Amino acid sequence: MVPAIAQALLGELPVPRMASFSRWRDAGTEGTQGEIIDSGIALYFPAPHSFTGEHVLELQGHGGLIVETLIERVVELGARRARAGEFSERAFLNDKIDLAQAEAIADLIQAGSQAAARAAMRSLQGEFSQRVQATRDALTALRVYVEAAIDFPEEEIDFLASAELRERVEYVRALLDSVLIAARRGALLTRGMTVVIAGAPNAGKSTLLNALVGFDAAIVTPVAGTTRDLLREKVDIGGVPMEFIDTAGLRDVTDDAIEAEGMRRAREVLQHADHVLYVIDGVTDPSGRSFDATRSALPADMPLTLVMNKSDLVASSTDSDPPGPHLRISAFTGEGLDALRAHLAAVAGHTEIAGGSFSARARHVNALEKAAAQLDTACRQLAAKHGELAAFELRDAQASLGEVIGDVTSDELLGHIFSSFCIGK
Repeated sequence: MVPAIAQALLGELPVPRMASFSRWRDAGTEGTQGEIIDSGIALYFPAPHSFTGEHVLELQGHGGLIVETLIERVVELGARRARAGEFSERAFLNDKIDLAQAEAIADLIQAGSQAAARAAMRSLQGEFSQRVQATRDALTALRVYVEAAIDFPEEEIDFLASAELRERVEYVRALLDSVLIAARRGALLTRGMTVVIAGAPNAGKSTLLNALVGFDAAIVTPVAGTTRDLLREKVDIGGVPMEFIDTAGLRDVTDDAIEAEGMRRAREVLQHADHVLYVIDGVTDPSGRSFDATRSALPADMPLTLVMNKSDLVASSTDSDPPGPHLRISAFTGEGLDALRAHLAAVAGHTEIAGGSFSARARHVNALEKAAAQLDTACRQLAAKHGELAAFELRDAQASLGEVIGDVTSDELLGHIFSSFCIGK
């Protein structure tokens, strides 16, 4: 259909993969040449040598309202308007790119920082897919080895207890752990990191938010409980997009219903943070006791940094510093803020990103985590000499890895992924 449309619209089929100037005409009346709609550059890519693997005609015109007239003419000739993400979907279905690469196109368009854009480009070029495929290949080799042991039980060597099997398992686990860590950081880079600023009233949370974002986003007063609701601001830290959430001060009891609601919201958002900056007043609470009550309410694996604020008002070190890692800063003077920013960038994986990370999504992380859990189950079955059950788990782990790159997928998943793309991609 594309060659026929090109012939009708341009009067000729352009030379493949060569830019040429042309005029694009409407249908005209019977026996007459149509009027010129627009003029510009035409590029023709015959199948399979195109982005989608199909015949593609690209027209580069002057834009504006005339584009709609041109689209109407092309539709009149037999084309239809593309669905959101349909070009990328067709490229995937025609094996021009895998699913992770297709998603990287959307990530590249929506990148909120240069680091995110670079990571998306690496995924688009196939770095993420290659690492997943290498892990899958090693897992396949492990499965073949286990199934061979099942098929030849009369052999004198106990394959399921051999040193070679242990080495193969450890190799697969190392590959899977490595790509999972990178994917988690890539997903964090793609969507940004949510950092919740929490602490007791008057610890300096709002002052810290203002210092980090570079303007007075939050109202700051000496009155305890000034912040009543969640305040969100986005800023780029070390190339990583971060959303900081300032929260109401936390204390045991209050007679103020509005403040109580603010604390409830603060505790709720703490449960879903990527990282928590717990701010402590270094003057009135040098040992960090205000954190004791909050600690038990947080998820055990919650990434958290204790921030000892108001360092300009206290000695550089005290005997009653809180136990464990912490940073000393002054949100008022800016002392220690560069170290805090560097710390947050490191938490988000900035050093790995700078060295060549890739973009990833939550579904990629979920699939990799599922594969890791299935590998763990397979290892337990191997230890119990249950080779058939281990092989079953290894097969499922293979399928989980296949979900990342699209070897194993469903129409429902494809529809969900590509519907989030912009029109024309």
